[in-house]
Amino acid sequence: MSIEVRGIDKRFGSFTALDSVNLSFPTGQLVALLGPSGCGKTTLLRVIAGLELPDAGSVLFHGADASEQDVRQRQVGFVFQHYALFRHMSVFENVAFGLRVKPRAVRLSNAEIRRKVLELLQLVQLDYVADRYPHQMSGGQRQRIALARALAVEPKVLLLDEPFGALDAKVRKELRRWLRRLHDELHITSIFVTHDQEEALEVADRVVLMNKGKVEQVGTPEEVYDHPASPFVYSFLGTVNVFHGRASQGRLHLGSVSLDAPEHENVEDAPAIAYARPHEIEIERFSPGAAGIPVHLNRLLMVGPNARLELRRDDSSEIIEAEIPSARARQLQLKTGEALLIRPGKMQVFLDPDGAVRGSQTTPGGAKEASEPPPAIGSVI
Repeated sequence: MSIEVRGIDKRFGSFTALDSVNLSFPTGQLVALLGPSGCGKTTLLRVIAGLELPDAGSVLFHGADASEQDVRQRQVGFVFQHYALFRHMSVFENVAFGLRVKPRAVRLSNAEIRRKVLELLQLVQLDYVADRYPHQMSGGQRQRIALARALAVEPKVLLLDEPFGALDAKVRKELRRWLRRLHDELHITSIFVTHDQEEALEVADRVVLMNKGKVEQVGTPEEVYDHPASPFVYSFLGTVNVFHGRASQGRLHLGSVSLDAPEHENVEDAPAIAYARPHEIEIERFSPGAAGIPVHLNRLLMVGPNARLELRRDDSSEIIEAEIPSARARQLQLKTGEALLIRPGKMQVFLDPDGAVRGSQTTPGGAKEASEPPPAIGSVI
């Protein structure tokens, strides 16, 4: 079933959770709603489910307006972060619950319910624990039970609100792969909320980036990572180095370095902000007069096939992160404290409306609030 939301607004008092959101979710796709806390992703999921009523706009299921329908009429399955299993019921009865409470006219017989529940437990690879209780299960097992319960009523849409957020990193990774395989078997239209960039990029067919109640970008994992539509998307998806300079006639000037910026060929001397990921930073030994940004090596960490470098700019105290093949690091025989030159080999350049403001700090892989000033030249976010 396809889903469409049109012009959805939702406010809680003076707080705007959703601001004129328009999205479509094609039939059979697994779509991730991704963004920082408070961006509106869970509110949007609850509006689609019918658990929240929007202040304006409509929700369409397969082209039909479902805005006035309640949760049961929408035929959605909902999986929460904290499982929401009935502690006094066995695993079997938890999964059977939705089937047993159906109206008598459409309720299955006990034999049919048993057959269906055992099939679902086999699907989530937990048929051997049917008689146990939730407190006897691990976190990963409980989440699979919750998913089986959501699937029992044969929903047309599956909605998952940070389904793996309460689990440790190793279990999360295992369940991500498992969810992707399960979706490929069932082909049910699914939407899941997450603030974990790796999770969204690894599992989803499409990713919806949200920020402050608005949609920043929609695309495949490859599209949103390789071609971010805004500084927010660039900074939210993984670690990135930020350089401030001046754009003029198709060139970006970063101190003594001048780089191509063809997307701004009609710009005359405007403040600009450029983004380059660690693996896009080129490194060579320092030599006087060579083109590049002079840095010193603060720290070198060899991790399998890759070497991670923490570099400090000579003209500021800002840190730049770079990543090169370990073989290249060994060839250069890099030593802590030595002088190097760097050049961004690939960048995306945006005009910087706040170019006069400098000096904010953020953490790797996290997006700063839009109201904060941009990071200083050569900082890492």
